[in-house]
Amino acid sequence: MTRLLFPPSGGLHLPITRRGMLRASAILAGAGLLSAKGAPLWAQDVYAEFEPLWKAAAIDWTRHSGTTIQIGALSHPWTDAMMPLLPHFTRLTGIEVNLTPQSETEYVAEMPVKLGAGNATPDVYMVWALGQAIEAGWLAPLDEMEANPDISDPAWYDAADVFNSGRSFEKWSDGVTYTRAITAQAQTMFYNQTMLDGAGLAIPATMDELHAAAVALKSDDVAGIVLRAKATGDAAAWPAGGWVFSHGGAIIDPASGAVGLTSAGTVAGVDSYARLLRDAGPVGVGNYHWMECLNDFMAGAAAIGGDSSNFASDIANPEKSTVVGQVSYGALPSAAGLPAKPNMWHWTAGINANSTNKEAAYLFLSWATSKPTSALAAAAGLATSRASAWGTSAFGDRFGAQAASAALANLTAADGDLFKAAWFHPKAPQILDAFAIGVNEAVTAIKDAATAMADAAAKLDGQL
Repeated sequence: MTRLLFPPSGGLHLPITRRGMLRASAILAGAGLLSAKGAPLWAQDVYAEFEPLWKAAAIDWTRHSGTTIQIGALSHPWTDAMMPLLPHFTRLTGIEVNLTPQSETEYVAEMPVKLGAGNATPDVYMVWALGQAIEAGWLAPLDEMEANPDISDPAWYDAADVFNSGRSFEKWSDGVTYTRAITAQAQTMFYNQTMLDGAGLAIPATMDELHAAAVALKSDDVAGIVLRAKATGDAAAWPAGGWVFSHGGAIIDPASGAVGLTSAGTVAGVDSYARLLRDAGPVGVGNYHWMECLNDFMAGAAAIGGDSSNFASDIANPEKSTVVGQVSYGALPSAAGLPAKPNMWHWTAGINANSTNKEAAYLFLSWATSKPTSALAAAAGLATSRASAWGTSAFGDRFGAQAASAALANLTAADGDLFKAAWFHPKAPQILDAFAIGVNEAVTAIKDAATAMADAAAKLDGQL
């Protein structure tokens, strides 16, 4: 019987045993055994175990056998978890899948050009800016395909098992569903507990305590804290957003839709974030994206970090991390007596409006986000959008029960309206770039926070 961390919501829980899931996890983690083509070798026993669960759907899985679809994706834990599973989808459906991940910077720069030119590929892609994609007509609505009994079985799919916040990401304000949520992550703090204990420090509960602890832990060899500060919308904006929201600010006001960069709360949040990194961050932090932050923390070169809860999988991986077994996870500290509002995110995937393989693409989306596939991905450590996958013992063992608990607490505390007002805005790339540049200017002391935010707001004047 599977040991649950908490009961899954909606539908019948997958009858996956602890032994079976741990075996699947071991196979998926199975290292560099690759075929001549570079794809993972078949894990026959995993497919045999999960095939009945996929075929329980009243779906014609082989309807588009012989088709090849292209997946647009960036280098990400979701991609890492999916790659070993793609042969299972091909065996189930006869549909070949091509997936070549790109760096986040390359992906965010190239995909709008490709989609804007009307290319028919990729057929399925990870969506980084939903408002922009919908306004530009780059996403195919999914509702009609969901209503097609040949390729959809809503009862089997059990959308109620997807976190509420994930379902809110899938549906646009016009009531149309354009994407499927593929991950669930929240801004989460991680601490080198060995370093904290050595300095006699407790896990900070407030932003002031965090600043004091980070300064105390900084040395010539170790940064007190590491956070993103690179001046791009895909870098500094997300973690700095949590600081802004927790200080009572907004990037875009969710009620009025107005730019909120010059509000007192926003300026206070940026000032707090910038002072923290100036006083306790690593040399060159102004160029740090998430990868630099993660690498420094895993190498023991930073005492504290704060970024995606998905980092827990890498931090706990002894092949990547030198701090395995030394890390504690926690909530974003509160500021000035206000409730902490960590940022949050569900990566989603959608179908290219110009794809000529929309039904095959929909079959892939349904399979990739289904309960069985999500359980397998969770066994590899992925924080999926499904409660049932978070509830398996394999996920708790691989991701870490304490890390999972902290992530869920931060997901619960997050304010999705504040996030979506900025990141789902049709002009999100311009908004987030302007905000990130301002954050970078404050971190690097080119400008004070108030001036940096005023200048960022001025760049957006008349554009929204």
